[in-house]
Amino acid sequence: MLQSDVLIRNAHIVDGTGNPWFHGDVALAGDRIMAITRPGQLAPEQAAEVVDASGLVVCPGFIDILSHSILSLMRDGRCLSKITQGVTTEIMGEDWTPAPFGGRMDQHELDRVPFFDQMPEWRARIPTWRNFRDWFDAMLDVGVSPNIGSFLGGGAVRQYAMGGAMGEPDGDQLAVMRRVTAEAMEQGALGVSYALIYPPSAYTSTAEIAEVCKVVRRHHGIYITHLRSEADGLLEGLDEALAIGRAADLPVQIYHLKAAGQRNWPKMAQVIERIDRARADGLDVTADMYPYTGAGTGLTSVLPPWADADNQLYENLRDPARRAKIRAEALDPSGGWEAMVSLCGTDGVMPVGFHKPENQPYVGKRLAEIAAMRNQEWVDAAIDLLVAEGQRISTIYFMMDEANVRRQLQLPWVMVGTDAGGVDPAWAQALGPTHPRGYGSYPRILGKYVRDEGVLPLEDAVRKMSSAVAQRLGIRNRGLLREGYFADVVLFDPATIGDRATFEAPHQLSAGVRDVWVNGVRVLRNGEHTGATPGRAVERPNGLSA
Repeated sequence: MLQSDVLIRNAHIVDGTGNPWFHGDVALAGDRIMAITRPGQLAPEQAAEVVDASGLVVCPGFIDILSHSILSLMRDGRCLSKITQGVTTEIMGEDWTPAPFGGRMDQHELDRVPFFDQMPEWRARIPTWRNFRDWFDAMLDVGVSPNIGSFLGGGAVRQYAMGGAMGEPDGDQLAVMRRVTAEAMEQGALGVSYALIYPPSAYTSTAEIAEVCKVVRRHHGIYITHLRSEADGLLEGLDEALAIGRAADLPVQIYHLKAAGQRNWPKMAQVIERIDRARADGLDVTADMYPYTGAGTGLTSVLPPWADADNQLYENLRDPARRAKIRAEALDPSGGWEAMVSLCGTDGVMPVGFHKPENQPYVGKRLAEIAAMRNQEWVDAAIDLLVAEGQRISTIYFMMDEANVRRQLQLPWVMVGTDAGGVDPAWAQALGPTHPRGYGSYPRILGKYVRDEGVLPLEDAVRKMSSAVAQRLGIRNRGLLREGYFADVVLFDPATIGDRATFEAPHQLSAGVRDVWVNGVRVLRNGEHTGATPGRAVERPNGLSA
């Protein structure tokens, strides 16, 4: 008889393919799935541990295609708020990666990275990470619970070659971008990622991105993007992404698909039609999303991107002449950038990420309230607070349509991501409120949208969270419950799974995920983290293997 380490018995098996669930047993041996059978075919006495899964669902671990756990994993490798959602793999790198470090990058820019004042040892190490693999090796040496993978941050590529300068790269600078990209791809990057509303990526042209993407294509990676606009210029932003995919002949992934601002909600139908048409014409384009109507980014996004030219945002805000110019553009946007206040109004802007004690009374209040409390116009309140804090001030923007969220979840080419890092509320509460998506995205879908409202079937929801992402990224032997695959396995209660985190009280772990294994090692037992850190690197088939 076969000897297994763990035998999960009498489960509803949802294997990640999208096929209907079936009753069965799953055996784990070492870091792999040893067998999947009908109930009772595997002898319990041949297993070191037997887990009764009666009434529970067993499925592949979820792969978060849009994770921001770079910094939080440096602080706490357990990744608690993600593991308790069933996430077993974190895919990072939206626009910024801490490696490779060098070129025109300024070490003082690390002072602007959140939490680094609390992590001096990591801040000191990053300038030594001269190639992409240095970062991964450092994380794995310390130990992390989830598997980790990453795109190369397009903003980091540009900073390496040009610093924070605006304008087109010259021939030498473009050559540096190509070289840095090729080296990162050879060292395991999954592709290149740009967030085109944030400096310095906001300064890139379509042609520049396409040139970088041609290098990515030679290494069989993909282009993943936060569109240049998700609001008034949504359709144009989408067309640009599709044009880059065609010019560089590589797959395109749209980060956190949305139509922002009530006046733009009807555009989602056109977005879906254009993506369907592009796919019918042969362009490999897909998207991901999180299941909330509030978006999260910095309060800096109420200001035009050029305010941060040459990485001088706070200096520019202190200069009276430059401040006046920035202020005028924020109040009366000329176009070409995502003017957040014009999309959701000052009542739809909720700054939450204040660090200084004197600003704590503003946490969770709307920008309109804050301005009234300070007896200022909203733009002056925002600028003064940014200058005082010296950091971007994490902010919630309420600007999406619930009907669009439901419609997007049903699309076959849409996957799920959190757009958040994994944290422990025990220490994260001291950092102030945050977006609830980091605690509840996957259980929210499985509870609210699958069980309670029937927006999509359980099997398709699990597929969007697991195998669809693994296939998209070219990650082998993960994302499915299949014999011989890595044992990234989740056991949850379909009757109780759900999110608890809210915008008002976000630091609450989700409910319903009982047990989680990563590479065959249990990291969650009866809802409690075991402290195990078995995570490995995940890469493309032609990259370095885990």
